[in-house]
Amino acid sequence: MAEPIFKRVVLKLSGEALAGDEGYGISTETVTRLSNEIKTIHSLGIEVAIVVGGGNFWRGRTAKEMDRTTSDYMGMLGTVINALALQDALEKIDVKTRVQTAIEMRQVAEPYIRRKAIRHLEKGRVVIFAAGSGNPYFSTDTAAALRAAEIEAEVILLAKKGVDGVYDSDPHVNASAKKFDTLKYIDILNMGLGIMDSTATSLCMDNSLPIIVFGIDKPNNIIDVALGRKIGTYIKED
Repeated sequence: MAEPIFKRVVLKLSGEALAGDEGYGISTETVTRLSNEIKTIHSLGIEVAIVVGGGNFWRGRTAKEMDRTTSDYMGMLGTVINALALQDALEKIDVKTRVQTAIEMRQVAEPYIRRKAIRHLEKGRVVIFAAGSGNPYFSTDTAAALRAAEIEAEVILLAKKGVDGVYDSDPHVNASAKKFDTLKYIDILNMGLGIMDSTATSLCMDNSLPIIVFGIDKPNNIIDVALGRKIGTYIKED
């Protein structure tokens, strides 16, 4: 197998990606497949941190009749469920993991401590970050950008369900939608492409943190993107 081009990555998995074709809850088959792909890149010597979303259980911003702060905290709890499911699947295939949560819940996971997270990575453990940033009004995409900057990751691997990169319009609606191979951060903001929220994009831009947006539906895409194969859309400054 080819040599990886990254030493330390943050893999962002949406809650929908863990739900598989069901669209809600957790698909054991899908989580097992993703875990095996994560094991493969980890075995190549890549230090892997993962940020999980919670949209397969709750999407805070869509509950417009509910207090936004309460709704966002509910979504954070959904990410913890996903993190524990992913941890269980990884450890069943002998990948040592640690779950760290931005909201303290010591009975099920460690609290997020930057230095401890980096030490886990250096010791060859996969670290799963749950509960977003711990703050309402911020998405898990922003949490991925924040954690990536904090642990000095080289890239964010932004796995998307139902799309294989960034397009100029919705490819499910517009058959003529154009896929971008590369983009600059400012293009995402100026064109309102919505692949990440503006806070996350700005944070990546401020820290010169590259993002690779790719599809999660095709098997082995996590491996391919970690090895530098040309899939998805590469977002960087130059």
